[in-house]
Amino acid sequence: MQARMKNPAMILPGAMQALMNLQKATDQAGLPKVTSDLVLLRASQINGCSVCVDMHAKDLRKQGESDERLFAVAAWREAPYFTDAERAALALAEAVTRLADGGQVGDDVWDEAADHYSETELAALIMTVSTVNLWNRLNATTRQVAGAAW
Repeated sequence: MQARMKNPAMILPGAMQALMNLQKATDQAGLPKVTSDLVLLRASQINGCSVCVDMHAKDLRKQGESDERLFAVAAWREAPYFTDAERAALALAEAVTRLADGGQVGDDVWDEAADHYSETELAALIMTVSTVNLWNRLNATTRQVAGAAW
C-alpha cells in the first residue's frame, strides 16, 4: 500500500500543532487514559481507519490492557470485560461517530455517560471522539498506511 499524499495536517502550516494542542487540552481534563484510548480505538474501527486502529490498539497494549479487552472492543456490548463507565463512554463514542448515519446522541446514551463522568470529563470525551473522527477522515481519504512512519 502507498499513501496518496502526506497527511493533510502535516502539509498545512499550523494544522498539526493545532491538533496537538487540542489533544493536550483533552488529556488534561481528567478522563482516564484507558477510557480515552478505548473510544479512540472504537471510533477508528467504525470508520475503518487502519492507522488509528493500529496506533490505539498498540497504545492500549502498552498500558497493559489484555488481549481479551483489545479483541472485544468491537463487540463491547456482548463482552464482560468493560466497566459500566467504559460502556457508557463507548456508547457515546459510537453515537457521536455515527451521526452521519442519520442517528443522534439519544438521551439514554447521554444520561448514562453523564452518570459516570463530570462535565469536564464529558467535554473531553466528546472532543476526543470528535478529534479522532477528524483523524480517521484525514487518514482514510489519503490512504495513510498503518504502521508507516509519518
